[in-house]
Amino acid sequence: MTEKRKRILKVVLGVLAGYILILFVGYYGVSYYFSDHFLRGTVINGIDCSNKTVPEVKESIQEKIGEYKLRITEMDGKTETISALELELKYVDDNKVDQLMEQQENWSWLTAFSSENSYELAATTSYEDEVLENILDDMSCFQPENIHPPKDAYLKEKDGKFQIVPEDPGSTLDREKMKKEVVLAIEQGKTEIDLVKAGCYLEPQIRSDHPDLVKERDEKNKLMKADLVIRFGDRQEKVDGSVIKDWIVKNDQGEWILDETKVETFVKQLSQKYDTYGGTREFTDHNGKTITLQGGDYGWMIHKEGTVQKLIQAVLDGEKGMIQPVYLYRGKSRDANDIGRTYVEISIEEQRLLCYQDGTLVVDTPVVTGSALKGKETPSGGVWSIDKKETNVSPEGVDGGRTVKYWMKFNGKIGMLEGEESRSQYGGNVYKSEGTNGNIEMPAANAEKIYNIVEAGTPVIVY
Repeated sequence: MTEKRKRILKVVLGVLAGYILILFVGYYGVSYYFSDHFLRGTVINGIDCSNKTVPEVKESIQEKIGEYKLRITEMDGKTETISALELELKYVDDNKVDQLMEQQENWSWLTAFSSENSYELAATTSYEDEVLENILDDMSCFQPENIHPPKDAYLKEKDGKFQIVPEDPGSTLDREKMKKEVVLAIEQGKTEIDLVKAGCYLEPQIRSDHPDLVKERDEKNKLMKADLVIRFGDRQEKVDGSVIKDWIVKNDQGEWILDETKVETFVKQLSQKYDTYGGTREFTDHNGKTITLQGGDYGWMIHKEGTVQKLIQAVLDGEKGMIQPVYLYRGKSRDANDIGRTYVEISIEEQRLLCYQDGTLVVDTPVVTGSALKGKETPSGGVWSIDKKETNVSPEGVDGGRTVKYWMKFNGKIGMLEGEESRSQYGGNVYKSEGTNGNIEMPAANAEKIYNIVEAGTPVIVY
């Protein structure tokens, strides 16, 4: 090789070495630059950190934290927002950015121009718990007018049947649970939370499809199928679901049954309302005067135990229609005026007996009643039933123990009968001097007429 060529080669090599040196120095210099600057394409928590130093990145994170807003979606789509400004939210340097810088391969700066490295760091923040509590206090969802407690589904009787009234979710938040969700969202940098999806609202304990509620409805409705009418002459009492619902209770086995005690109470109320046996009643006498009668053994009395059992069985069988109570004592009429239209009326003062048949006066006769001189006054002021009627008998208590042809017993040993053949006067004041032992005596012809009209159970009013 000639000297000339050698000189040229040295020059070329020198230049080339110079370029290489320049490139090496430049590469090293840039690498050194990125030893405390983030590479191009570095994104931290959505922030472009290209060419930024650690302090600059921390400052950017603080700025971004200052822009933070948490959107809270509540029931019915209503939203409220908590901002970093309200929270007085501060970035806490936890050296995570420093650690990321230390992990950075600054020698790879050349390839960083064509790539992007994205990092999500849980930025540690701080705020005062008292500040958050105050923010929650001021939120609309915690104002009294917006707080409605949840209501359980329940049964309601309507038209004789039980129906399930659906639960009401209300709008009451579990404050502690809601606060935990907010704190977690702030710590994780979340910008939205849905309180419904997060289960932050208090919920009803019993919903409309709860098996026990459905079972209760079905079992109660089964007991409420009966539709009964208890007839009391011109009055009646209805026994349907609206009444039966109050008789249903749960037994120790968890079954819905009829409470016999409650049915007994119902029957007692019927007895108090409709029983007339020996009770007080108003009566309009033959003069059109209304008098009050009290006592005697005439009237109606419900057999409570028998009626309770009959009613319970009718309900269990789901019966519909008319039923009658079981009676211990019966009168002739079940209307409000239970004396009816066939009865005997005796006035002690007038010494007069009137016998009505189907509302028509058929006998009006003077009588002789018990003697005051003998202390044998005829009991009065009440209504009695004729116990029995007999002919040609010698009843106990009849004066002289004589045999009578027409005997109509109505109050113990007292009865109506024909007078002795020797008695010629009736009515007036005869009873004061020639009164009976308490019986009501009358002319034989009238006694016969009455005997042929009355029967056991016919009411006798004495006043």
